Formats: sequence, structure tokens, C-alpha cells
Amino acid sequence: MMHYFRHVLAAALIALGLVAPASAQLRVRVDEGNFQPTPIAIPDFQVTGANSEMAKQIVDVVRADLASTGLFDLQNPASFIQRDLNINAEPRFADWKIIKTEGLVVGTFEEQADGKVAVSFRLWDIYGGELMRINGEPGRRLTTTPENWRRIAHKIADSIYTRLTGEDPYFDTRIVYIAETGPKTERVKRLAIMDSDGAGQQYLTSGRSTVLTPRFSPSAQEITYMSYEGGKPRVYLFNIETGRQELLGNFPGMTFAPRFSRDGQSVLLSQAQRGNTDIYIMNLRTRESDRLTDHPAIDTSPSMSPDGKSVVFNSDRGGTPQLYIMNTDKSKRTCPGGGSDTACRITFGKGRYSTPVWSPRGDLIAFTKQEGGKFYIGVIGTDGKGERLLTEAYLDEGPDWSPNGRVIIYFREARPGASPQLWSVDLSGRNERRVTTQTDASDPAWSPLLQ
Repeated sequence: MMHYFRHVLAAALIALGLVAPASAQLRVRVDEGNFQPTPIAIPDFQVTGANSEMAKQIVDVVRADLASTGLFDLQNPASFIQRDLNINAEPRFADWKIIKTEGLVVGTFEEQADGKVAVSFRLWDIYGGELMRINGEPGRRLTTTPENWRRIAHKIADSIYTRLTGEDPYFDTRIVYIAETGPKTERVKRLAIMDSDGAGQQYLTSGRSTVLTPRFSPSAQEITYMSYEGGKPRVYLFNIETGRQELLGNFPGMTFAPRFSRDGQSVLLSQAQRGNTDIYIMNLRTRESDRLTDHPAIDTSPSMSPDGKSVVFNSDRGGTPQLYIMNTDKSKRTCPGGGSDTACRITFGKGRYSTPVWSPRGDLIAFTKQEGGKFYIGVIGTDGKGERLLTEAYLDEGPDWSPNGRVIIYFREARPGASPQLWSVDLSGRNERRVTTQTDASDPAWSPLLQ
């Protein structure tokens, strides 16, 4: 009987949150309203070899990646009590509880005889008193050439982030954007690319022709964008590995606002001809194009759903710029406002909506909203419900999603005449941060995870 009562009492205490079940593991709840960052510690890795500086740089990048999410409170190394960590030994949990650390990363850095470097790490749940397995293994070991050390660091941060949050990773990615230099009247706009943390910035085009709206292919190896090469705005492809640029199609009018289809086999774009703008999709293999919209209004900024069955776009067919969704096969769909149509309006609030981008998760659409002299970055459900504004500024524009659908990047002009800068914000509206670039910057786009 006493045994029975002990079980009942334990179940009641767990239900009340007074004790944790023995099987509970450290988990960062990213969607809690009353959110507090989780304290974690990442001491310097144990080094085998002479390149201790590279080992420290790797740990610094891992710490910076995780800190940038706003989900983790990186403990100050000066507060660490245990200094004799060993990747093959259990840490002294009591020492880490004294400084209130919940997660601990222990790692090694090794210079190999073949010139490569190997980095291993393990993740410990301090209050659970156990090793947190990663993909079923007790830890991870990554090997690469020394010049590739930053990608190793991003991959380690991705593994820790995914293990602790349960969400897909996004650090080992790149961002393409428009680098802007020179006076406003003679602005030079070039394609530029960098790592997701702003490192390794490179210019892809010379600036001889103005370029706009770059977008990654699903393989992250190609970029589609609009260029004024030859004085006429048209859509181009750029191969990152070869540096080769290619005009996409020979449309009679101007083409702009391109974006790859989800399978990377086609490009959606807007074409203006005889005073009308409609949306087309071009097959990259056959170079045949299909007209998706056929309306006297301006239809532009298409973005395809993750399953490839729908497209969201911006149109002023209702009198002001609003967001619409249509099926890629042009069949009728049931509209949120009632009835059915080939294109259904999903925004009904005050203001003007533009630059829609479908979330990689498929449930939300990010947009730019202009109302009352302000610009906002917001999200809305694909059924037109649950609109939330995440940012507000003199000018916030051009959102794009991280590949896991957790973070949105965009550009901001803080006041009239201010330089454009890249910013990011968490889907919850928390953790608004500036993304550092070497020049003024606009029109960012986030790559998929690198292979």
C-alpha cells in the first residue's frame, strides 16, 4: 500500500512541476511566452598539436552562433570551477551546478599527420546528470582541411542547437545580398555573399551594372537575380562555383523579381509587357515558360510553397497591393474570404502588403507591410489568419527565411536618408539583431544548409 502511495505522490509532484521526471532531459523551449535563455558552458577545447589559435577560433564561432539565437546564455569562462575536463570522462556536475550551468560542451582539437584537423565534442545535461547523445552517438567527430575550419565550427553549433531545441539547424549556411557603395545619385550595387554570421564576405559582380533581388537555388550553388546589364532590366542566373552569368530567356519585356521553384528546376519571375505585369514560370531545362497569372493588375514577387503546389504573390487587383495565393496548376481554390477563385486574397488589414515569402515549414508567409508612414516585417498564416508584425521602422523591407523557418532576415533604413543595413529577427519577434556587412546592404536572401 505504501509503495502505491509513493507512486501517486511522485506522479502528483511531477504534474505540479515540483520535481522533474527521471527521464527528462535538457530541452530549450523556443516558443514559451515567458522565455529565459538557457545557461550553457563551452570551455576551450583540449588541443593536440601546435595550432591552439585555430582551436580557440572554432570555439569562439560556436559560442557566437549559439549566442546569436538569443536562446542561450553563454557562461563566462572565468566563472568555471572545473578546469580539468576530459572528453572521455564524466564532468563534476556539482561544480557546474554551482554556477547554474544547464548544458556543458566538452571538446578536443587535433592536428592530424595528413595535415587535416579533427574536432570532437560531447554535450552534457548537468541537472540530468547524463550525456546527451547526438543522432544516437555519444558525440560527434568532424575532420576537414585547416582552411575549412569555420564550417566545422558552424556544424558543431548546428548539432548543439538541434539537440537542445529539437529544431532543424541553420548556421552552416550563406547569405547573398546587394552591397551598396557610393553617393545616392550614383549608387553602385553589386552581388555579395557571406557566411550566415557575416564572415567571409565576397563580391560576385563588378558593379558595372546595377543588380537587385538575388535568390538562392535549392542546391545553394546558383543565384537568380535581376540586372540592368545592357540597360534593360532582365533576370539572370549566376553559378557560384564557376562565376558564370547567364541571361534567363529572351522575354520581349522587362523581367524581374525572380525566385527558384522548390525543386530548383524552374524560376518564377514577373514579366512586364505592354503596360501589364504577370507572373511566369520558366523550366530551366527546356527554357519554355508558362504564364501563371493573367490579369490587368500588377502581379509580382512570386514565392512557391514547400510542396510546390501553390504560389503566393503580390497584386494590386483589389485596388491596393495585397497578398494572394494560387495553385501552380491554375485550378480554383477555396478562398479565406469566401467562394473560390484561381487567386485568393489572404491579407485584409489596413496598409499595403508586398514581398511575400513562403516559410520553409509551409505554415506561414513573411511579408513587408506599409501603413501610416511606417514599414513592418510580419508573418501571416496561409489561410489569412494570425497576422503578426515582428518589426517596425522608417523602412523595413525584403524578408527572407532561414532554412529552418526560425529566423527572418531583411534590410532596414532607420530614418530618411539613412544607409540600408541587414537585420534579423526571431519568428517570435524576439532577438532583433543587426547583421554586420562591409558596406551598406539590402535585398538579403538566405541559402539552404550547405552540403
